[in-house]
Amino acid sequence: MVSPKHVCVIGAGVSGLAAAKAFFARGHRVTIVERSADLGGVWEPARSYPEVQTQSPKELYRYTDRAMPQDYPEWPTGPQVHAYLTDYARSFGVDRMLRLNTAVAGMARRAGGKPGWTLTLKDGSGVATTEDFDFVAVCTGQFNEPRELSCPGEEGFLAKGGQILHSSKYNDPSLAKGRRVVVLGGSKSATDIAVNAVKAGAREVTIVMREPVWRIPYFIGGLVNFKRILYIRAQEQMFPGWGASAMARIAHRVAAPLVWANWRGLESLLKAQLKLRACGMVPKERIEDGVNCSVPIATPDFYPMVADGRIKAVFGSFDHYEGDTILMSGGEHVAADIAVLAIGYKLGVPFLPAAYQEKLIDADGQYRLYRLIANPDLPDMGFVGFNSSFCTVLCADLAANWLVRYADGQLARQPTAKQMRDNIEMMLHFKRVERPAAGVYGGLCVAPYHYRHFDELIADIGAKEHKRGGLAERFLPPDADAYARFLASAPDYRAAA
Repeated sequence: MVSPKHVCVIGAGVSGLAAAKAFFARGHRVTIVERSADLGGVWEPARSYPEVQTQSPKELYRYTDRAMPQDYPEWPTGPQVHAYLTDYARSFGVDRMLRLNTAVAGMARRAGGKPGWTLTLKDGSGVATTEDFDFVAVCTGQFNEPRELSCPGEEGFLAKGGQILHSSKYNDPSLAKGRRVVVLGGSKSATDIAVNAVKAGAREVTIVMREPVWRIPYFIGGLVNFKRILYIRAQEQMFPGWGASAMARIAHRVAAPLVWANWRGLESLLKAQLKLRACGMVPKERIEDGVNCSVPIATPDFYPMVADGRIKAVFGSFDHYEGDTILMSGGEHVAADIAVLAIGYKLGVPFLPAAYQEKLIDADGQYRLYRLIANPDLPDMGFVGFNSSFCTVLCADLAANWLVRYADGQLARQPTAKQMRDNIEMMLHFKRVERPAAGVYGGLCVAPYHYRHFDELIADIGAKEHKRGGLAERFLPPDADAYARFLASAPDYRAAA
């Protein structure tokens, strides 16, 4: 028998909706607390920059139990994704569990040795209350708190009429019209905003990044959808994985020349297609050494605009402001009216008590999470959406289905605390020593090991069906409908009082 729990889901973005639906479907009472005025997380309209769209094709950016509308384009826009999430919440009754404009100000273990947590919640007017929950699902993800950058001379720049804003606040293209726009960052949001500023009629546009990085076009060679090259199991198996056997290591050594040729061929194709030499933007790093969640999709028109001078690329970072000019770390002066900081977000769980923060995050920023979902030293708690990837929604969906079974003791491979700690140590060694690229974002990046991660979650859940078989299994991207079948083949249960 599984007893019903009162579960608090923190965050109403992609992962929060997945967690709420998964716990509710198993018979638990769910409350979602969301500090914003709307659901959607990064897709909330107030946080979206103009012309934002997914980096992943729509069939990869979806839940297992709800496809995106057929009339959506292959890469849906921000408003379309928000509409999809809103419809998902309404269809499964998740919208009725929402408490908007409610922030988590703190949390502590429940008194009297009871399982669960006591949360301090603040409403929009700042009134704080406390409430007990049997289980907490943290679904704030990796794009929650905008990263800040403070440089000397900001006051003078602002006094001259300049503006400094995080990319999440660049939500009106009229901000750029007739102005000198400087964008700091090398992510897709940075290149998207730079291109948008040009189209919006900016007087000048400069993008500042530390160094060139590999970017993947939507269609490699102008013909092949990148999902058919970078999202397939065959390509994933070119990367040595964790816990590899001696035979697997030997096989990788034997295949090394072919793998090397594969990556050099892809690099040559990207250099030619994107005209990287003409733009002065050939990366120094080998492409395979940096494949992780920070590899951005190439914004259409970005490289042509760099090549013809509509966007000026400067390598370095901001050093300080001088009047209406920004001095770069390399000594270059760039005149600016508006500085857009596309520098990402801070990782962390600020409402978690310090003693538990230490159990969750190591000194070097690496997270101690089994399957990137749970920590044995943080009882009655789990994390959904921290297993970041290019298949964000599918990752969150599978993590949510794993977490509810873990919380209920219903995993087919329910781990002991020792097994979890041993696995965490093995994975941390892999990320720190064997593949440092896997350590980005606190080691919470699944890419390029999507299939390996999904295999582990599905096996833990106890699905009787877990693979498509044949060539489809090796050479096609992950299929959300297939994972829906896999989940449906796992033992069923429901909490009952």
